[in-house]
Amino acid sequence: MINKPQTSSRRDFLNLSSSAVGAFLVAETLSNFNYLQASNVDKSGKQSPYGPLKPTKDMNTGLELLSLPEGFKYVTGNWTGEVMSDGRKMPGAHDGMGVIAENKGIVTLCRNHEINGLKPSYAKAANTYDANAGGGTSNFTFDCNVGKFLTSQASLSGTVRNCAGGVTPWGSWLTCEETLNGPEEESDPKYAESHGWIFEVPADGNGSPVPLQDMGRFVHEAVAVDPATSIVYETEDRSTSGLYRFLPKTKGKLVAGGTLQMMKVPGQLDLSKNVKPGAVFENIEWVTIDDPTIPHVEGTTNALGVYSQGRKLGGTNFARLEGIWHYQGSIFFDSTSGGNVSAGQIWEYVPDKNTLRLVFESPDKLVLNMPDNLAISPRGGILVCEDCGTTTVETDAGIERYYPRLQMLSPEGDIFPLGFNNVIINERTMGKKGDFRGSEWAGVNFSPDGQWLFTNIQTPGFTAAITGPWSKGFL
Repeated sequence: MINKPQTSSRRDFLNLSSSAVGAFLVAETLSNFNYLQASNVDKSGKQSPYGPLKPTKDMNTGLELLSLPEGFKYVTGNWTGEVMSDGRKMPGAHDGMGVIAENKGIVTLCRNHEINGLKPSYAKAANTYDANAGGGTSNFTFDCNVGKFLTSQASLSGTVRNCAGGVTPWGSWLTCEETLNGPEEESDPKYAESHGWIFEVPADGNGSPVPLQDMGRFVHEAVAVDPATSIVYETEDRSTSGLYRFLPKTKGKLVAGGTLQMMKVPGQLDLSKNVKPGAVFENIEWVTIDDPTIPHVEGTTNALGVYSQGRKLGGTNFARLEGIWHYQGSIFFDSTSGGNVSAGQIWEYVPDKNTLRLVFESPDKLVLNMPDNLAISPRGGILVCEDCGTTTVETDAGIERYYPRLQMLSPEGDIFPLGFNNVIINERTMGKKGDFRGSEWAGVNFSPDGQWLFTNIQTPGFTAAITGPWSKGFL
């Protein structure tokens, strides 16, 4: 989701940069992560282990689309409008994405396309849910041995605003609709089907477009699956939101149905702000949603049908929950506009200990601004995609502009940019021309061997595969 431009004071940011790191102590170590409130440079002037960023040429187009550290390289592919292997045109609005299969270094990824509004499906009829909706997913393969994009195909369409989702341990992708459109809505009666669901997409791209209704109808963002239990944790992207979990009746078979629940933190109705980084909450509870298919509170169009059921039972409120990831027994998720300056929080829930901890809160929008998709690297660092549009900063010389970054958080509590969006296309390339530096990063995730990082720039719409000397740092 694109956010409005932000304005901040450069003087305030510089003050934070010299003092924020190490300002807080962790109450208890719950895992390998000790993230604290942090900034790009600590008091000793610590720099990124990968070094400064510089404009770097794409091995495909030859354009300097991304700024990356020295020694890193990347190749782009699957641009909006390209003809895919199945003969259909690549849809745009590239968003959430994940690796769902691997064979001898060739990986299969499923990618969301966050297309909104009444548009025709781009997939064949067998893979179309609603012929009047143009969102969905595409699957593609990439050869990690040689760094080359291979095949691509439409894998699901007829959905709306497929924002993010998540991979499953059994080799599929769960794609989430961030909307409540449908024929029963007065504003959009031309849809043939109701929307606001989660769908499962197999690696071969030929699954049936069946909404998993027991997983809830609300403004979905992303999911993470616990491989030990098949429990699916779900985020909700709206100003008032809950964290949910889906308990499947049968492990590895979500279509068989199950129970949806909302997180309840005892004594804490609202954790959107005024929480000290490092704070630990114990004895987490989960309240059951009686009817997960209700989109609104009766008599309204407020998109709170599921949320309100949980709140009545003491469910805890967060501010715009988006990215979520399972790592070594923990569920990490971010709150895009959480925290005292509304610049973002990152949380850790540990199911085995039944605890929740605030592991990071941005002290300023120029430190971290609007975290969206997130992933954890094989070496234990957190990667966060910013979705903040253009940030303007007042300086003595005038107005400076900052653009969305691909940020990385170390286990020691340091935050550094790994990539800048540098997409300016002066001469028409891949059918595109313009300044796209304000577009969001999305879909970040690593190949199973940890050598290739995949990510999207939503507009003009392309996927980048990045590789480099990862062992120099914590990613």
